[in-house]
Amino acid sequence: MMNQCKCLGKVYLVGAGPGDPGLLTLKGKTLIEMADVVIYDALVSPEILAMINPNAEKIDAGKRRGRHSLVQTETTNLLREKAQTNAIVVRLKGGDPFIFGRGGEEMQDLIEAGVPVEIVPGITSGIAAPAYVGIPLTHRDYSSSVTFVTGHEAVGKYRPKIDWKAIAKGSETIIIYMGVHNLAQIIPQLIGAGLSQETPIALIRWGTRPEQQLLIGKLSTINEQVERLGFEAPAIAVIGSVVNLHQILTGCMPQRIDPSLISYN
Repeated sequence: MMNQCKCLGKVYLVGAGPGDPGLLTLKGKTLIEMADVVIYDALVSPEILAMINPNAEKIDAGKRRGRHSLVQTETTNLLREKAQTNAIVVRLKGGDPFIFGRGGEEMQDLIEAGVPVEIVPGITSGIAAPAYVGIPLTHRDYSSSVTFVTGHEAVGKYRPKIDWKAIAKGSETIIIYMGVHNLAQIIPQLIGAGLSQETPIALIRWGTRPEQQLLIGKLSTINEQVERLGFEAPAIAVIGSVVNLHQILTGCMPQRIDPSLISYN
């Protein structure tokens, strides 16, 4: 039976996009400018946080690998509590709340608690970050299928529930979220499933932001590159022949990345 919550207001699960404030939706911008309370994640960019209503209560609920400001149950309870006394409560999440953002779980918990809730989608980094470095996820001559998958596991553990063999065989472009720390475990499975060691791979760190970095290599070389260069999360991995389009397409694009921050194999 659904719990009843005597709520003054409503919770909005808002996707902040990947970082570039120009990619925040108009609806998302309006809500954070009008919000009474904003509970935000670690990956929301400072430029977007600066748009929040200056009179709003701001609460950092950010989750990063190995560090949690608030555990999930605490976040849900906080949202419920704030909705009881505030008209507009915004849960501001990086990217899109429903793409590896736990938005579905949070929305389900709020509905079960009787809290009015609405989802406001955002642009996910798995689409935006490759686009900003000239890598289209589909292209008639290169790829007609894309798979989005998470490479994240609990800290210190790697017990994958993902069928990497099926993904390797079933998709021409693979996008891995939160997978940098586990590439050493993921890549051998992809190669074992039939992907060539020469398959191109791009890692995009802080995609769409001014500090964006790009590392391009092959499945056979990328782990050594990551270790040698100290390349760290947060980053999106793009695997497939579409990566080869980077050098062709970026020549006609606005300069969105310092060439000194690009590394090749």
